[in-house]
Amino acid sequence: MIITRTPFRISFFGGGTDYPAWAEAHGGAVLATAINKYCYISIRELPPFFEHKYRIAYSRLEHVREIDEIQHPVVREGLRKYAMQHGLEIHHDADLPARSGLGSSSSFAAGFLKALHAFEGRMITKLELAKEAIDLEQNLIGENVGSQDQILATYGGLNKVEFLQNGSFNVIPVILPRARIAAFEQSLLLVFTGLTRIASDVAKQKIANLHKRSTQLHSMRAMVDEGLSILNDSKQPIDRLGTLLHENWQLKRTLSDVVSNPHIDEIYAEAMAAGATGGKLMGAGSGGFMVFVVKPERREQVKKRLHKLIHVNCAIDNDGSQVIVYEPQTGYR
Repeated sequence: MIITRTPFRISFFGGGTDYPAWAEAHGGAVLATAINKYCYISIRELPPFFEHKYRIAYSRLEHVREIDEIQHPVVREGLRKYAMQHGLEIHHDADLPARSGLGSSSSFAAGFLKALHAFEGRMITKLELAKEAIDLEQNLIGENVGSQDQILATYGGLNKVEFLQNGSFNVIPVILPRARIAAFEQSLLLVFTGLTRIASDVAKQKIANLHKRSTQLHSMRAMVDEGLSILNDSKQPIDRLGTLLHENWQLKRTLSDVVSNPHIDEIYAEAMAAGATGGKLMGAGSGGFMVFVVKPERREQVKKRLHKLIHVNCAIDNDGSQVIVYEPQTGYR
């Protein structure tokens, strides 16, 4: 039995500049953090006593004989990539819902690939895992996704990630005093809008518009360094980050007509009226989670105003994707 635990992420600034179509032309960067909410993937060899060879349990339950019959694209293409010959039972569990803007699909991809490597008795570096997860989602499956989610899921931590025009990337950890980290975490309020969506479908329209939104994307890229400057300057209040997030959200809303909708706009307006200094919708848009920066003394006031929504407490995850159970099986012969 192999079990991996892989974090979800919150992206603050620079989202959109990590799409290959943009990064390869202009370069890009994001400021984002992995959080202590996780995707769990378990893999074990399936005993050869059943009609099916593969049993995959997620929001659906699949029992199939051949890899090509598997409906889950990450599982199917991952097993194809490594030409897995074993019968396998694969389970997915998560702390938060899928299709919610927190990089859940990439967390699944990274956690699944890490579990496959562990099942075969292979160690894999964070760099190798991030590259494999990116290749799996962008090339083997053909999803309309950027590259930040796979990297944050793999590396963990609060990071500035730079995307170079040659297709490579640099992960730069943001090192802060403990008191500053605590103030940062205590100022974040994560709420679920109640809406879910398929990120790739929403992102497709955004990607098509990238060349028409260069001014906005360059500005959003510049906010990465502005946000870092705020975090690194202990004399600046954390809520200044919220003001910058508000500016970022106004720019993000112009990237596509499907980024926001009246329901999301209403939630945002209510949070701001109750005392949030700024926020944004996570992921490609149209639904999922929203994050707000709120002064600790106004936190309960904002939560009360948004009482119909689910609130999630979170903190920075510094581990990234991990094998948390490693119990090799003797196999069946």
